[in-house]
Amino acid sequence: MDRASVIGIILGTVLMAASVMVNGVSKIFMFYDTASVLIVLGGASASMLVSYPLSDLMVLWTCLKKTLFNHKENPIEAITLIVSLADTARREGLLSLENRMQDIEDPFIAGGVRMAIDGLAPEIVEAVMNTEIDAVNARHLYNRSLLSNFAKYAPAFGMIGTLIGLILMMADFDPASIGQAMAVCLITTLYGAILSNLYFLPMADKLGFLNDFEIRTKEIAVKGIVAIQAGENPRVIKQKLMTYVPPSQRPEEEEDA
Repeated sequence: MDRASVIGIILGTVLMAASVMVNGVSKIFMFYDTASVLIVLGGASASMLVSYPLSDLMVLWTCLKKTLFNHKENPIEAITLIVSLADTARREGLLSLENRMQDIEDPFIAGGVRMAIDGLAPEIVEAVMNTEIDAVNARHLYNRSLLSNFAKYAPAFGMIGTLIGLILMMADFDPASIGQAMAVCLITTLYGAILSNLYFLPMADKLGFLNDFEIRTKEIAVKGIVAIQAGENPRVIKQKLMTYVPPSQRPEEEEDA
C-alpha cells in the first residue's frame, strides 16, 4: 500500500470536513446535495465516455488502485542482480546465465538476459529493450491521461451545475431565500474543485512519478545487460549503474568507495 497517497487523501478529506464543522457539526450536512453529485460525477463520466473507447475506460479503476496499492521499482535491487549476473558471466561465460534464470523475477530483465544468452548482437538487444521501454512509457502516459482528463472535466461540470442552479434560482426568485439558494448553487463548483485537486490530479501525478521510477530502473537494466555482453568488469558495471541512483539513496559502502 502507498501510505503517502492514503494518508494524503484521508488527511485532506478530514481537514476540509473539520474546517466546516468548526462552526457546528450540523453544518456538514449543508455541503451535500444529490443533484450536484449527479451533475459533477455524471457529467464528467459522460465526457470520459465521449473521449475514450469503453474498453479503455475499464482501465480507469486499475489506475486508481495503482495509486493506492503499488510496488515502486527498486533500482538498487536491479543493480545488485545485474552485478551478480555479470560476475557469473565473467567467471563461467555468458551461457552460464542459463542456470541463473530462475533467480530473475523481473520479466524485463529476464527477457534481456535471454536474448544475450541466445547470442543476439548487443545493439539488437539494446534496441529491442529500448523499444519495450518506449511502449511501456506510452502505455503509462495514456493511462495517466485518463485521470488527468477526469480532473479536467469535473471542475467544468461543477461550473455548469452552478449555472443551472443560478438559472433555476432566478426563474423562481425569492429575495428572502436568495442566500440559501446561492449556497446550493455553489456546491457543484466545490465538488468539481475537490474531485480535481484532491483526488484525480494528485493521483495522475503519482502515476507519473511511478512511471518515471520504473523507466529509470528499466534503463539501468538495459545498460547493465549490454555491459555484461561486452564482458565488462562487474565492479565497473556497478559504478556505472550507480550513477542513475541519487547519492542519498546509494548504499553506504558505495558512498565510501
